[in-house]
Amino acid sequence: MKKIYITIALLITSVISLSAQDRKNKATAGIKGGYNLSSVSFDGTSETSKLHGFHVGIYGESYIGKYLSIQPEILYSQQGYKIVDDSGTYTQKLDYINIPLMLKLYPVKSFFLEAGPQIGFSISHKETFDSGFILYDTSEEFEPNNFDWGVNLGAGFKSDAGVSLGARYHIGQSDIYDEDKPKNRVWQIYLGFEF
Repeated sequence: MKKIYITIALLITSVISLSAQDRKNKATAGIKGGYNLSSVSFDGTSETSKLHGFHVGIYGESYIGKYLSIQPEILYSQQGYKIVDDSGTYTQKLDYINIPLMLKLYPVKSFFLEAGPQIGFSISHKETFDSGFILYDTSEEFEPNNFDWGVNLGAGFKSDAGVSLGARYHIGQSDIYDEDKPKNRVWQIYLGFEF
């Protein structure tokens, strides 16, 4: 199943890249990175404390009209959450390779709105527990599902020089674990530079 999703993502990226070659000066590529503020929503009713992290990766932007573009990305993203109670602080760090496909609308020259789906693949995780006296790796491990998907919404600014500054919110739609229906929630602030 994982191979199917990777193949579909690569096919979409290839088609966009090939069609972009027909439109000179209408396609760009670049690098981007920024700050993550992540948490997990349990059963859609409660949300954990936030965890700080970062993301970094590459993107390509292909214009499909005067005001519209499609932007596929491949990102390494540090996510996770904290649960704080009377006994201490439980932290789970989750690392993902995320593949968003964003539709961007430019209502004015340098301002854009963006929305689109994202798939993600969990590549590592680590749990720690801090009781206030000692910090240690916990023996209670929660194995996350390997596959994640959701929807991104965002907005930002892009200069004539190709420098982008934006903010994005990821709303996870698949359960991280099989119990309690936990879903990823990630705020991102990013800076992008075209090649």
